[in-house]
Amino acid sequence: MPDGFINAPTSAAAGVVAAGALAVSLRGARRELDERTAPLAGLVAAFIFAVQMLNFPVAAGTSGHLLGGALAAILVGPYTGVLCVSVVLLMQGILFADGGLTALGVNITDMAITTTVVAYAVFRGLVKVLPRRRGSVTVASFAAALLSVPAAAVVFTLIYAIGGTTDVSLGKVATAMIGVHVLIGVGEAAITALTVGAVIAVRPDLVHGARGLEQRLKLRVNGELVDAPAAEPTPAPVPAAARSSHRKLWITGLVTSLILAGFVSFYASASPDGLEKVAHDKGIDQKEKPHTNADSPLADYGVKDVSDARLSGGLAGVIGVGVTVVVGSTVFWIVRRRRTDAGTSGGSVSQAA
Repeated sequence: MPDGFINAPTSAAAGVVAAGALAVSLRGARRELDERTAPLAGLVAAFIFAVQMLNFPVAAGTSGHLLGGALAAILVGPYTGVLCVSVVLLMQGILFADGGLTALGVNITDMAITTTVVAYAVFRGLVKVLPRRRGSVTVASFAAALLSVPAAAVVFTLIYAIGGTTDVSLGKVATAMIGVHVLIGVGEAAITALTVGAVIAVRPDLVHGARGLEQRLKLRVNGELVDAPAAEPTPAPVPAAARSSHRKLWITGLVTSLILAGFVSFYASASPDGLEKVAHDKGIDQKEKPHTNADSPLADYGVKDVSDARLSGGLAGVIGVGVTVVVGSTVFWIVRRRRTDAGTSGGSVSQAA
Protein backbone atom coordinates (compact mmCIF):
# COMPACT_ATOMS: atom_id res chain seq x y z
CA MET A 1 0.00 0.00 0.00
CA PRO A 2 1.45 3.41 -0.94
CA ASP A 3 1.19 6.59 1.09
CA GLY A 4 -2.09 8.47 0.86
CA PHE A 5 -4.64 5.64 0.97
CA ILE A 6 -5.02 5.90 4.76
CA ASN A 7 -5.02 9.10 6.80
CA ALA A 8 -2.21 10.06 9.19
CA PRO A 9 -3.94 9.28 12.54
CA THR A 10 -4.93 5.78 11.40
CA SER A 11 -1.48 5.17 9.91
CA ALA A 12 0.11 6.25 13.19
CA ALA A 13 -2.19 3.96 15.19
CA ALA A 14 -1.33 1.06 12.88
CA GLY A 15 2.33 1.93 13.40
CA VAL A 16 1.88 1.57 17.16
CA VAL A 17 0.16 -1.79 16.69
CA ALA A 18 2.94 -2.94 14.37
CA ALA A 19 5.67 -1.81 16.76
CA GLY A 20 4.03 -3.66 19.64
CA ALA A 21 3.63 -6.81 17.56
CA LEU A 22 7.27 -6.66 16.46
CA ALA A 23 8.40 -6.30 20.08
CA VAL A 24 6.35 -9.35 21.05
CA SER A 25 7.66 -11.23 18.01
CA LEU A 26 11.28 -10.47 18.90
CA ARG A 27 10.74 -12.04 22.30
CA GLY A 28 8.80 -14.98 20.89
CA ALA A 29 11.40 -15.62 18.18
CA ARG A 30 13.99 -16.31 20.89
CA ARG A 31 12.10 -19.49 21.70
CA GLU A 32 11.71 -20.50 18.05
CA LEU A 33 15.24 -19.94 16.77
CA ASP A 34 18.28 -22.12 17.35
CA GLU A 35 21.58 -22.69 15.56
CA ARG A 36 19.82 -24.60 12.79
CA THR A 37 16.75 -22.45 12.20
CA ALA A 38 18.24 -18.95 12.59
CA PRO A 39 20.07 -19.11 9.21
CA LEU A 40 16.94 -20.63 7.63
CA ALA A 41 14.87 -17.65 8.81
CA GLY A 42 17.09 -15.21 6.93
CA LEU A 43 16.78 -17.39 3.84
CA VAL A 44 12.99 -17.51 4.19
CA ALA A 45 12.87 -13.69 4.17
CA ALA A 46 15.02 -13.60 1.01
CA PHE A 47 12.88 -16.27 -0.66
CA ILE A 48 9.69 -14.36 0.11
CA PHE A 49 11.25 -11.21 -1.37
CA ALA A 50 12.15 -13.12 -4.54
CA VAL A 51 8.77 -14.81 -4.99
CA GLN A 52 6.91 -11.53 -4.37
CA MET A 53 8.50 -10.30 -7.59
CA LEU A 54 6.69 -13.05 -9.52
CA ASN A 55 3.24 -11.64 -10.14
CA PHE A 56 0.91 -14.27 -11.59
CA PRO A 57 -2.34 -13.56 -13.51
CA VAL A 58 -5.54 -14.24 -11.58
CA ALA A 59 -8.23 -12.51 -13.66
CA ALA A 60 -8.59 -10.25 -16.67
CA GLY A 61 -6.15 -7.39 -16.15
CA THR A 62 -5.29 -8.37 -12.58
CA SER A 63 -2.34 -10.20 -11.05
CA GLY A 64 -1.37 -11.46 -7.63
CA HIS A 65 1.80 -12.25 -5.74
CA LEU A 66 2.83 -14.15 -2.64
CA LEU A 67 2.25 -12.43 0.70
CA GLY A 68 4.36 -14.98 2.54
CA GLY A 69 2.91 -14.92 6.05
CA ALA A 70 1.71 -18.52 5.96
CA LEU A 71 4.93 -19.80 4.41
CA ALA A 72 7.12 -18.06 6.98
CA ALA A 73 5.00 -19.08 9.98
CA ILE A 74 4.96 -22.75 9.01
CA LEU A 75 8.65 -22.96 8.14
CA VAL A 76 10.19 -20.96 11.01
CA GLY A 77 7.36 -20.24 13.48
CA PRO A 78 4.72 -17.51 13.81
CA TYR A 79 6.82 -15.00 15.78
CA THR A 80 9.78 -15.38 13.46
CA GLY A 81 7.38 -15.35 10.51
CA VAL A 82 6.12 -11.87 11.44
CA LEU A 83 9.73 -10.68 11.52
CA CYS A 84 10.53 -12.30 8.16
CA VAL A 85 7.70 -10.58 6.31
CA SER A 86 8.41 -7.29 8.12
CA VAL A 87 12.04 -7.38 6.97
CA VAL A 88 10.84 -7.88 3.39
CA LEU A 89 8.40 -4.96 3.63
CA LEU A 90 11.10 -2.73 5.10
CA MET A 91 13.58 -3.56 2.33
CA GLN A 92 10.92 -3.02 -0.34
CA GLY A 93 9.93 0.36 1.07
CA ILE A 94 13.43 1.71 1.63
CA LEU A 95 15.30 0.36 -1.39
CA PHE A 96 12.66 -0.15 -4.07
CA ALA A 97 10.06 2.56 -3.28
CA ASP A 98 7.46 -0.21 -3.05
CA GLY A 99 4.99 0.50 -0.25
CA GLY A 100 4.80 3.90 1.43
CA LEU A 101 7.02 4.64 4.41
CA THR A 102 4.21 6.32 6.36
CA ALA A 103 2.08 3.29 5.42
CA LEU A 104 4.68 0.84 6.74
CA GLY A 105 2.75 0.27 9.97
CA VAL A 106 -0.42 -0.46 8.00
CA ASN A 107 1.42 -2.82 5.67
CA ILE A 108 3.08 -4.71 8.53
CA THR A 109 -0.23 -4.97 10.39
CA ASP A 110 -2.02 -6.28 7.31
CA MET A 111 0.59 -8.29 5.38
CA ALA A 112 2.86 -9.54 8.18
CA ILE A 113 0.73 -9.81 11.32
CA THR A 114 -2.70 -10.68 9.90
CA THR A 115 -1.52 -13.28 7.41
CA THR A 116 0.82 -14.94 9.89
CA VAL A 117 -1.65 -15.09 12.78
CA VAL A 118 -4.57 -16.29 10.66
CA ALA A 119 -2.48 -18.81 8.74
CA TYR A 120 -0.83 -20.31 11.78
CA ALA A 121 -4.11 -20.56 13.69
CA VAL A 122 -5.72 -22.41 10.76
CA PHE A 123 -2.63 -24.55 10.29
CA ARG A 124 -2.42 -25.66 13.93
CA GLY A 125 -6.14 -26.40 14.02
CA LEU A 126 -5.95 -28.62 10.95
CA VAL A 127 -2.78 -30.41 12.04
CA LYS A 128 -4.53 -31.45 15.26
CA VAL A 129 -7.36 -33.21 13.41
CA LEU A 130 -5.51 -34.55 10.37
CA PRO A 131 -3.50 -37.80 10.47
CA ARG A 132 -0.11 -37.31 12.11
CA ARG A 133 2.10 -37.55 9.05
CA ARG A 134 4.10 -35.24 6.83
CA GLY A 135 1.50 -35.09 4.08
CA SER A 136 -0.92 -33.52 6.52
CA VAL A 137 1.48 -30.62 7.02
CA THR A 138 1.39 -29.89 3.29
CA VAL A 139 -2.42 -30.09 3.18
CA ALA A 140 -2.74 -27.83 6.22
CA SER A 141 -0.23 -25.41 4.66
CA PHE A 142 -2.38 -25.12 1.53
CA ALA A 143 -5.55 -24.37 3.49
CA ALA A 144 -3.82 -21.94 5.86
CA ALA A 145 -2.28 -19.94 3.03
CA LEU A 146 -5.54 -19.95 1.07
CA LEU A 147 -7.46 -18.34 3.95
CA SER A 148 -4.73 -15.91 5.00
CA VAL A 149 -4.95 -13.81 1.83
CA PRO A 150 -8.68 -12.90 1.93
CA ALA A 151 -8.21 -12.34 5.67
CA ALA A 152 -5.67 -9.65 4.81
CA ALA A 153 -8.19 -8.17 2.36
CA VAL A 154 -10.78 -8.02 5.14
CA VAL A 155 -8.35 -6.26 7.47
CA PHE A 156 -7.45 -3.76 4.75
CA THR A 157 -11.16 -3.03 4.30
CA LEU A 158 -11.56 -2.44 8.03
CA ILE A 159 -8.55 -0.13 8.12
CA TYR A 160 -9.90 1.72 5.10
CA ALA A 161 -13.28 2.04 6.80
CA ILE A 162 -11.58 3.73 9.75
CA GLY A 163 -9.10 5.97 7.96
CA GLY A 164 -9.66 5.91 4.21
CA THR A 165 -8.86 9.23 2.52
CA THR A 166 -11.49 8.95 -0.23
CA ASP A 167 -15.26 8.73 -0.10
CA VAL A 168 -15.85 5.33 -1.68
CA SER A 169 -18.59 2.83 -0.84
CA LEU A 170 -17.25 0.43 1.78
CA GLY A 171 -19.39 -2.38 0.39
CA LYS A 172 -17.88 -2.00 -3.07
CA VAL A 173 -14.36 -1.95 -1.63
CA ALA A 174 -14.99 -5.06 0.47
CA THR A 175 -16.59 -6.99 -2.40
CA ALA A 176 -13.81 -6.15 -4.84
CA MET A 177 -10.94 -6.69 -2.40
CA ILE A 178 -12.16 -9.99 -0.98
CA GLY A 179 -13.25 -11.32 -4.38
CA VAL A 180 -9.90 -10.83 -6.12
CA HIS A 181 -7.88 -11.91 -3.09
CA VAL A 182 -9.72 -15.21 -2.87
CA LEU A 183 -8.30 -15.91 -6.32
CA ILE A 184 -4.85 -14.70 -5.28
CA GLY A 185 -5.13 -16.98 -2.26
CA VAL A 186 -5.19 -20.01 -4.55
CA GLY A 187 -1.80 -19.02 -5.96
CA GLU A 188 -0.50 -18.29 -2.46
CA ALA A 189 -1.69 -21.70 -1.29
CA ALA A 190 -0.03 -23.53 -4.18
CA ILE A 191 3.33 -21.78 -3.69
CA THR A 192 3.22 -22.32 0.08
CA ALA A 193 2.28 -26.01 -0.11
CA LEU A 194 4.91 -26.75 -2.76
CA THR A 195 7.65 -24.98 -0.81
CA VAL A 196 6.76 -26.53 2.54
CA GLY A 197 6.47 -29.97 0.93
CA ALA A 198 9.89 -29.58 -0.72
CA VAL A 199 11.59 -28.65 2.56
CA ILE A 200 9.83 -31.44 4.47
CA ALA A 201 11.03 -33.96 1.89
CA VAL A 202 14.65 -32.97 2.55
CA ARG A 203 14.83 -31.74 6.15
CA PRO A 204 11.55 -32.19 8.04
CA ASP A 205 13.34 -31.40 11.31
CA LEU A 206 13.81 -27.80 10.13
CA VAL A 207 10.10 -27.17 9.51
CA HIS A 208 8.58 -25.58 12.59
CA GLY A 209 5.07 -26.72 11.73
CA ALA A 210 6.15 -30.35 11.44
CA ARG A 211 7.57 -30.60 14.93
CA GLY A 212 5.84 -32.96 17.34
CA LEU A 213 4.09 -34.98 14.64
CA GLU A 214 5.91 -38.20 15.42
CA GLN A 215 3.77 -40.88 17.03
CA ARG A 216 4.20 -41.33 20.78
CA LEU A 217 5.44 -44.72 21.97
CA LYS A 218 2.58 -46.85 23.36
CA LEU A 219 2.81 -49.27 26.29
CA ARG A 220 0.26 -51.95 27.14
CA VAL A 221 -0.76 -51.66 30.78
CA ASN A 222 -3.43 -54.00 32.17
CA GLY A 223 -4.56 -54.73 28.63
CA GLU A 224 -4.84 -51.07 27.59
CA LEU A 225 -2.54 -48.98 25.40
CA VAL A 226 -1.25 -45.83 27.08
CA ASP A 227 1.32 -43.22 26.07
CA ALA A 228 4.81 -43.96 27.31
CA PRO A 229 6.32 -41.30 29.57
CA ALA A 230 8.12 -38.62 27.58
CA ALA A 231 11.86 -38.77 27.97
CA GLU A 232 13.69 -35.69 29.17
CA PRO A 233 15.29 -33.95 26.17
CA THR A 234 19.06 -34.00 26.29
CA PRO A 235 21.10 -31.53 24.28
CA ALA A 236 23.20 -33.17 21.63
CA PRO A 237 25.68 -31.77 19.14
CA VAL A 238 24.47 -31.45 15.59
CA PRO A 239 26.02 -34.30 13.54
CA ALA A 240 28.40 -33.34 10.75
CA ALA A 241 26.11 -34.95 8.16
CA ALA A 242 23.17 -32.84 9.36
CA ARG A 243 25.27 -29.67 9.21
CA SER A 244 26.29 -30.54 5.66
CA SER A 245 22.67 -31.19 4.69
CA HIS A 246 21.67 -27.89 6.27
CA ARG A 247 24.31 -26.02 4.26
CA LYS A 248 23.14 -27.69 1.05
CA LEU A 249 19.55 -26.71 1.77
CA TRP A 250 20.58 -23.12 2.52
CA ILE A 251 22.71 -22.82 -0.61
CA THR A 252 20.00 -24.40 -2.76
CA GLY A 253 17.40 -22.01 -1.34
CA LEU A 254 19.61 -18.98 -1.90
CA VAL A 255 20.47 -19.97 -5.47
CA THR A 256 16.78 -20.60 -6.17
CA SER A 257 15.89 -17.16 -4.77
CA LEU A 258 18.56 -15.48 -6.90
CA ILE A 259 17.33 -17.24 -10.05
CA LEU A 260 13.71 -16.35 -9.35
CA ALA A 261 14.47 -12.68 -8.65
CA GLY A 262 17.24 -12.26 -11.19
CA PHE A 263 15.81 -14.15 -14.15
CA VAL A 264 12.30 -15.55 -13.76
CA SER A 265 10.91 -12.22 -12.51
CA PHE A 266 11.35 -10.77 -16.01
CA TYR A 267 8.49 -13.02 -17.16
CA ALA A 268 6.12 -12.07 -14.31
CA SER A 269 2.72 -10.61 -15.15
CA ALA A 270 2.81 -6.87 -15.84
CA SER A 271 -0.84 -6.43 -14.81
CA PRO A 272 -1.54 -4.47 -11.61
CA ASP A 273 -1.90 -6.57 -8.49
CA GLY A 274 -5.16 -6.97 -6.61
CA LEU A 275 -4.87 -3.86 -4.45
CA GLU A 276 -3.66 -1.67 -7.31
CA LYS A 277 -6.50 -2.81 -9.55
CA VAL A 278 -9.20 -2.29 -6.94
CA ALA A 279 -7.71 1.07 -5.90
CA HIS A 280 -7.77 2.31 -9.49
CA ASP A 281 -11.21 0.94 -10.34
CA LYS A 282 -12.90 2.18 -7.15
CA GLY A 283 -11.04 5.47 -6.78
CA ILE A 284 -9.18 4.62 -3.58
CA ASP A 285 -5.97 5.96 -5.10
CA GLN A 286 -7.27 9.50 -5.68
CA LYS A 287 -5.03 10.90 -2.90
CA GLU A 288 -2.05 8.63 -3.40
CA LYS A 289 1.22 10.43 -2.64
CA PRO A 290 4.57 10.04 -4.42
CA HIS A 291 6.98 7.74 -2.62
CA THR A 292 9.57 9.43 -0.43
CA ASN A 293 12.29 7.29 -2.02
CA ALA A 294 11.03 7.60 -5.59
CA ASP A 295 14.53 8.67 -6.69
CA SER A 296 16.17 5.59 -5.17
CA PRO A 297 18.71 3.91 -7.51
CA LEU A 298 16.58 0.76 -7.25
CA ALA A 299 13.12 2.33 -7.42
CA ASP A 300 10.48 0.23 -9.21
CA TYR A 301 12.78 -2.81 -9.17
CA GLY A 302 15.25 -1.52 -11.71
CA VAL A 303 18.83 -0.27 -11.49
CA LYS A 304 19.16 3.39 -12.34
CA ASP A 305 21.11 4.20 -15.53
CA VAL A 306 20.94 0.58 -16.77
CA SER A 307 19.00 0.88 -20.01
CA ASP A 308 18.42 -2.82 -20.72
CA ALA A 309 15.16 -3.70 -18.95
CA ARG A 310 16.00 -7.37 -18.50
CA LEU A 311 19.43 -6.63 -17.03
CA SER A 312 18.15 -3.75 -14.90
CA GLY A 313 15.35 -5.79 -13.35
CA GLY A 314 17.55 -8.84 -12.88
CA LEU A 315 20.28 -6.87 -11.11
CA ALA A 316 17.70 -5.20 -8.86
CA GLY A 317 16.25 -8.58 -7.95
CA VAL A 318 19.66 -10.05 -7.15
CA ILE A 319 20.58 -7.03 -5.03
CA GLY A 320 17.25 -7.25 -3.22
CA VAL A 321 17.73 -10.93 -2.39
CA GLY A 322 21.29 -10.28 -1.22
CA VAL A 323 20.39 -7.34 1.01
CA THR A 324 17.35 -9.12 2.44
CA VAL A 325 19.25 -12.29 3.34
CA VAL A 326 22.01 -10.25 4.98
CA VAL A 327 19.66 -8.02 6.97
CA GLY A 328 17.35 -10.89 7.88
CA SER A 329 20.18 -13.20 8.91
CA THR A 330 21.72 -10.44 11.03
CA VAL A 331 18.44 -9.79 12.83
CA PHE A 332 17.85 -13.48 13.53
CA TRP A 333 21.47 -14.06 14.58
CA ILE A 334 21.12 -11.26 17.14
CA VAL A 335 17.82 -12.70 18.39
CA ARG A 336 19.35 -16.16 18.74
CA ARG A 337 22.45 -14.70 20.42
CA ARG A 338 20.26 -12.98 23.01
CA ARG A 339 18.52 -16.30 23.67
CA THR A 340 21.88 -17.98 24.17
CA ASP A 341 23.11 -15.20 26.46
CA ALA A 342 19.89 -15.35 28.48
CA GLY A 343 20.20 -19.14 28.82
CA THR A 344 23.82 -18.86 29.94
CA SER A 345 22.94 -16.18 32.46
CA GLY A 346 20.07 -18.29 33.81
CA GLY A 347 22.35 -21.30 34.12
CA SER A 348 24.92 -19.31 36.07
CA VAL A 349 22.27 -18.05 38.47
CA SER A 350 20.96 -21.58 39.02
CA GLN A 351 24.44 -22.90 39.72
CA ALA A 352 25.14 -20.10 42.17
CA ALA A 353 21.90 -20.83 43.97
